[in-house]
Amino acid sequence: MNCSKLHKLILRNNRFSGSIPSTIVNLQELGYLDLSHNFISGKIPSQLGEIPRLYKVDLSMNNLTGTISGPIRKVPDLIVSQNKLSSENAPPPQEFKGNKGKPQKVPSRLVVIILPIVLLLILVCIFTFLCLRRPKVRKAKPTETKKTRCGDEFSVWNYDGRITFQEMIVATEDFDIKYCIGTGGYGSVYRAQLPSGKKVALKKLHHSETELAFLESFQTEAHLLSQIRHRNIVKLYGFCLHKKCMFLIYKYMRRGSLFCILRNDDEAIRLDWTKRVNIVKSMAHALSYLHCDCIPSIVHRDISSNNILLNSKLEAFVADFGVARLLHSDSSNRTVVAGTHGYIAPELAYTMVLTEKCDVYSFGVVALEVLMGRHPGDLLSSVNPKIMLIDLLDQRVPSPIDDQTVIQDIILVSKIVFACLRSKPTSRPMQRVSQEFLVRKTALEKPALQEISISELRNQGMYLIDQYDC
Repeated sequence: MNCSKLHKLILRNNRFSGSIPSTIVNLQELGYLDLSHNFISGKIPSQLGEIPRLYKVDLSMNNLTGTISGPIRKVPDLIVSQNKLSSENAPPPQEFKGNKGKPQKVPSRLVVIILPIVLLLILVCIFTFLCLRRPKVRKAKPTETKKTRCGDEFSVWNYDGRITFQEMIVATEDFDIKYCIGTGGYGSVYRAQLPSGKKVALKKLHHSETELAFLESFQTEAHLLSQIRHRNIVKLYGFCLHKKCMFLIYKYMRRGSLFCILRNDDEAIRLDWTKRVNIVKSMAHALSYLHCDCIPSIVHRDISSNNILLNSKLEAFVADFGVARLLHSDSSNRTVVAGTHGYIAPELAYTMVLTEKCDVYSFGVVALEVLMGRHPGDLLSSVNPKIMLIDLLDQRVPSPIDDQTVIQDIILVSKIVFACLRSKPTSRPMQRVSQEFLVRKTALEKPALQEISISELRNQGMYLIDQYDC
């Protein structure tokens, strides 16, 4: 911490871990410190409050513990949400901070009288605003079914609280086939445009449960999944819940599924090797988050190229996370929905027990599919040890023979892929292999892809992974 003239230090979203060093007090000119969205642990050092020019500190979305000491409370704008700090963090109720951050005494009796009145006025204003801004909804026509006119019978939790079930029916013309953009094991997906002009994807779920216990469980699980935030996971905005109709509301992904793109020659050519490596990295980061950073951890249960969606920039996002658990929440780690044929871990055939290792195997299949441009098929069960890596790569894309950085990435991905496809579950890496993509490059042992065999990649893969388990 020798940057004595530093005014701003912004290090958010970098997956940093460890504690905040007390030597930060040496940054005497520091005014703005942002360490949010990392994995920083330990206590907040009291030395932060001794930096004279510090006016804003953002420590949200970390693993900080303990309490906020007196000196730290002097920071005018201190953000510590989404940490493990105790309730003692709050300042004494007899004081509040004025515009200049100086404590001012407030008579407790006056607070008791004025505070309820202020809160009541705020609630009245909010209620009035929401009533005035409520969008007008088209009235149901006489030809519409009873389902489309259920009104208050539907329980809707939705994005920004501004859309209703009726608006979804209008946007899809009662789920007309012309709006359907895909069908899977859990339901059909429809494209819908909201009155605001925003496009969303609706996944209408195939389920016939009518018990109240299931509906309550569904609502709890769906609300939990809606709290997930990750750059490589499709955002779940909300859900509509009814005994006869349930659908999830997702962010719309313009380019559709990886499965469809790889099977279209024109689209597949646009996926050069840099984009393909980034797709595998994005998948690894997303599954690492679901397995290791969510509490409780989330097993996807159905990783396949159909559930990897791409946006307009051909960036990859994992979709349908937790849907199997959501529909069968009473099944614990035993599965009723076995996943997609061709991507299922071999142990499920005789154990029917789903763990993170099953997701890891499915990830390996999809990653190999990205490299090959097609499903690996029989290569999963047996492979000729003399096959060279370059013979497996998608021939529709020019071979990266002159780009050493891309070659290095392809070799690293290949090593991790074959480690993930091991038949013994305990020998597969957890998705913490995403750390390998972030912090390290594998050394090239041979000068060209033509000289690297599949058997070599299988033998070299395991040393990369042991230290990255959750």
